[in-house]
Amino acid sequence: MKRIAIYARVSTTDQSTESQLLDLRRYTRERGWNIFKEYVDEGISGTKGSRPALNVLMNDAKKRRFDVVLVWRFDRFARSTKHLILALEEFKNLGVDFVSYQENIDTSSPLGSAIFTIISAVAQLERDIIAERVKAGLRRARENGSKLGRPRGTALDIEGIHRLRMEGLSLQQIAKEVNTSKTTVSRLLGGFRKTSPD
Repeated sequence: MKRIAIYARVSTTDQSTESQLLDLRRYTRERGWNIFKEYVDEGISGTKGSRPALNVLMNDAKKRRFDVVLVWRFDRFARSTKHLILALEEFKNLGVDFVSYQENIDTSSPLGSAIFTIISAVAQLERDIIAERVKAGLRRARENGSKLGRPRGTALDIEGIHRLRMEGLSLQQIAKEVNTSKTTVSRLLGGFRKTSPD
């Protein structure tokens, strides 16, 4: 019998994960699966890089304590397409399947596996297109004699830096784009995650 890890999350403390959990428990019973553990993050923003219950789930996955991760919907689990793909790739390497109840995706099935491959390819294509656009924009600016980067003494746009990161740019690429150091970008991203709303 398959051991199931259920993950549920809501963004604010006045919301409840109970409706998600009811659907997921019923789905588990109908499949004849056994719930290993329920991992629940309540009042935790989806944009947070670190979520207590999700961190425990990922650690338990590495110890092969369950066979399947079951979530209510993709956005309850992953903060971005990139995060979802990285997590799914890690699960695949660990031999752990992933099921999304609302999207009806099951990576253990041939169709679910194919959809995961397509999502991965699209996400990589998006990252490549964004990176190429940034490079092309910088080239055009240089050719037109524009000064690149921020003027001295101006504040860095933290939300802009975070947006570039979510679009798949590396710390080095972001640092070059906003004319600052990679260390500064890393520090600002860390601070942004701590204060970012859902």
